[in-house]
Amino acid sequence: MPGPLGDIVVLDLSRALAGPHAAQMLGDLGARVIKVEHPDGGDESRGWGPPFVGPDHDISTYFLAANRNKQSIAVDLKSAEGRRLVERLVRQSDVLVENFRTGVLDRLGFPVERLHELNPRLVILSITGFGHDGPEGGRPGYDQIAQGEAGLMSLTGPSRDEPYRVGASIADLLAGIHGAYGVAAALYERERTGRGRVVRTSLLAAVTGVHSYHGTAWTVGGQVPGANGNHHASIAPYGAFRCADGMLQIAVANEGQWRRAATLLGIDPGAPRYATNRDRFAHRDELIAEMEKALAAHGRAHWLARLGEAGVPAGAIRSLDEVYSWEQTRSQGLVVEVDHPVLGRVELPGPPLRFDGLAAMEHVAPPALGQDTGAVLAWLEARER
Repeated sequence: MPGPLGDIVVLDLSRALAGPHAAQMLGDLGARVIKVEHPDGGDESRGWGPPFVGPDHDISTYFLAANRNKQSIAVDLKSAEGRRLVERLVRQSDVLVENFRTGVLDRLGFPVERLHELNPRLVILSITGFGHDGPEGGRPGYDQIAQGEAGLMSLTGPSRDEPYRVGASIADLLAGIHGAYGVAAALYERERTGRGRVVRTSLLAAVTGVHSYHGTAWTVGGQVPGANGNHHASIAPYGAFRCADGMLQIAVANEGQWRRAATLLGIDPGAPRYATNRDRFAHRDELIAEMEKALAAHGRAHWLARLGEAGVPAGAIRSLDEVYSWEQTRSQGLVVEVDHPVLGRVELPGPPLRFDGLAAMEHVAPPALGQDTGAVLAWLEARER
């Protein structure tokens, strides 16, 4: 059965990570995604590594992460021939994805007005670093810079004096996710209006959009949050704790869980300094020390089993090899197999969505540069007849 977007065509003019991730998400939902790449090297992420794999060690695993379920055509957008081909593709597409700096697409001859002149039904996703307008709208956007500028690094790390970046390129990935759901909303709206519109997001917007309770701590509470290491900014006990052979995580989200956890660890749950979450947070350092003293008596396996029996949320801290070999990960479709023309049968991280009643999708490997140019041209000619 086709995916929910099985009748949608996406023209992917983006590169690097934010835009390609958005387009990949649409491809995971069944859309036909045509990735336009420059003939000289293609998407710059093809050169990002290590690691590189393949017989010649020239295939970037970074590129493989954001380009499954796509076709690649090699087109020079600065050439007259390339622009004519893009015009033809725009006429046959439902969605266009781009993450150029503000004004670049205009200079290439494709301002929004021209795109909607070619295809009034086109939904355009535009992802920038800091927004398409405003006093700093033209700044180039890079993930780590956006993590810093949007405040995320100030919330991450062992203390307020040591800001850390999030290990994943979270600003890029969140911008892609926000962009994909914006496209879905615009496609739904198009069913009523018959017209497409521009969906805009940015790395700044994506990170600021997930501040959640950290944001309201300042906007409503007047407090500037800071890094809390591996412990929650508002709930205690909730974080990573040392035991006899390493660390485990315990998340106590309500009073019932607290009473069970405290009893298991030999702590009086009704002690005045621990009676409520407000009390426990005020005495958090003392509580962490008392819990780790009790946890030191046994290793992780012991405590994870006992906490599970008690109904207290707890978990291991897994390395990525452990995550991808974990049966629970695989049971959720989070690892998919694809046939790569050079690498053969390989596994990729899978899509995070599943739809009841739809069979598992057969995924397609990220393409070699320009490998589908002929097939896409043939498809385009057939559509234009």
